[in-house]
Amino acid sequence: MGSTILIVEDDPNTLEIVELYLRRDGHRVIKSQDGIEGLRLAREARPDLVVLDLMLPGMDGMEVCRTLRGESEVPVVMLTARVEEEDRLAGLDLGADDYLTKPFSPRELAARVRAVLRRTARDDLQQGPAELGYGDVKVDMRLRTVYAGENQFRLLAMIIREPGRIFTREQIIDRVFGYDFDGFDRTVDAHVSNLRRKLGANSDGSGYIHTVYGVGYRFGDV
Repeated sequence: MGSTILIVEDDPNTLEIVELYLRRDGHRVIKSQDGIEGLRLAREARPDLVVLDLMLPGMDGMEVCRTLRGESEVPVVMLTARVEEEDRLAGLDLGADDYLTKPFSPRELAARVRAVLRRTARDDLQQGPAELGYGDVKVDMRLRTVYAGENQFRLLAMIIREPGRIFTREQIIDRVFGYDFDGFDRTVDAHVSNLRRKLGANSDGSGYIHTVYGVGYRFGDV
């Protein structure tokens, strides 16, 4: 049984071919060509994943993604015609789980959708205690009550299990993004920056996630 996927894309040709390839994979597809309507459909239909164009009438993709991320943890694959790295990082910083730059291969998009859905379905982070905590931070593993994107959830759940341990970027990429990740190291940095902003400061005024220069990141004090 396939997943329910919402496509929000204003170009009818792109919308048609993306729908075709996702239906071929057995998914149920709902679609919109407008940002405001797309947000309404996301709230009403509660899709398993959203394919979201950046440039949309009514409400742009960045604002749609920002609103969605404040309300749910639905995975988002962003489509953008912008090739600048800062634009891509902006989408990831808002909580998008993956992105593709136009023009793109519809086969690659379908493969990335499958990869994101696989990561979402993995139950390895559900093993062990139902709740983990450190200082003022609590992560409910059953309810997944961390207000961040799916990858931010996986990242925080990984490092909060072992406070003080240093995780390299390569380890984070392998365990959070998966073997099929083909992005860049700054993608990890963007997700860490996003988490830092959401978590804020500890009760003593320090941050939770610390950079170990030249190596990676650790959670909490040593």
